[in-house]
Amino acid sequence: MDRILSDGTVRGVMKHALQFSGKAATFALAIVATAVITTVLVKSQSGTAQAIAPDAHEAKGPPPAPGASEAEATLELSPSQLQAVKIETIGTYQFPTEKEAVGSIDFDEDLSVQVFTPYQGKIINAIAQLGDEVQKGEALFTIDSPDLIQAESTLIGAAATLELTNQELVRAKDLYATKVGISRRELEQAISDQQTAEGALKAARDAVRVFGKTEQEIDQIVTTRKIDSALVVPSPIAGQVTSRNAQPGLLLQPGSAPAPYSVANVSIKWMLANVIESDSPLLHSGQPVEVTVSAYPGRMFTGKVSKIGAAIDPNTHRIMLRASIADPQNELRPGMLADFLIRVLDPVEGTAIPVNGVVREGDGTLTAWVTADRHRFVQKKVKIGLQRDGRYQVIEGLRRGELAVADGAVFLSNMLEAPPAD
Repeated sequence: MDRILSDGTVRGVMKHALQFSGKAATFALAIVATAVITTVLVKSQSGTAQAIAPDAHEAKGPPPAPGASEAEATLELSPSQLQAVKIETIGTYQFPTEKEAVGSIDFDEDLSVQVFTPYQGKIINAIAQLGDEVQKGEALFTIDSPDLIQAESTLIGAAATLELTNQELVRAKDLYATKVGISRRELEQAISDQQTAEGALKAARDAVRVFGKTEQEIDQIVTTRKIDSALVVPSPIAGQVTSRNAQPGLLLQPGSAPAPYSVANVSIKWMLANVIESDSPLLHSGQPVEVTVSAYPGRMFTGKVSKIGAAIDPNTHRIMLRASIADPQNELRPGMLADFLIRVLDPVEGTAIPVNGVVREGDGTLTAWVTADRHRFVQKKVKIGLQRDGRYQVIEGLRRGELAVADGAVFLSNMLEAPPAD
């Protein structure tokens, strides 16, 4: 009984083993068949003889060699999609080498004058108003000056003395001619007195003239024997009244701040800015400057660098730069913030593409799209340099004469992620 059971058990085991071997063989054949079919499919699709393993995680190929370029993405556009892009031939452009800075507008201090009274006195009338345009010699204000009164009094006395000595000289000459009652010495004394009086009058006229009185006004004072105590303070230059601290009744002292008036030639303005230390070796007087302000969008004001600071600020590591800006219409106002470009070198000619033809991808690289037949487009990585007038300088990636997308490059890059429906 035991042997039968034992033999039966052995036979049962063998039977199960044979059944298991048959299943294993069938499973192995299935794996081989799957590998053969996969190889055939890969050959038919890619035209290569390289088989791809069914499990991508187990069939990793060797890493790409350093410096190997990635495959360029391509797109084919339908006629309706072509309407969303603009194509241009890549050409060249003159890119000026410029440096940027931010500064502010101010009056040209070399053309601005603070007008003080030359003598002590109280303001009688403040004639010019803030913002008025004045000519050289035009009255700004008048003061009641004791010094002017004294000078005019001396003038009137000198005129009276000269008139008296003239009469004495005429009488002395008549008496001397008749040889009655006068000697030669007395005649010479009369002549000397008359000449001294003439000199005194001339000096008195000059003293009054210093106060700004004209010859006609001096003659009027001499004739009428009336003192004009109003001292007129004129503008020393032609320009605009930029400050006014004068009020009637205000007592003024010569040179005492604040000045009653300031007048500036406003056709020239200063642009003051602090430029970074690393740009200082490139800066020189006379370099062209282009200035823009937010108050006049799209407007460009031109000028030249007029002065560069002698030292670097140790706290900010910047250097002061001043440019003279032409402003014939007096549109710029002191205190305005301004951006300006300094052309530090001669323009550089380089391959150029419109700004809208370059796309910054998610990984930070810059790309452009080129085409040979205006239907099939190839994406290329590019490196850019200078920017001017809506164009980039292309340092690497494009050649002159290629057809490239000038507008709509973003549209093509988006199609790589999610192609739009036609």
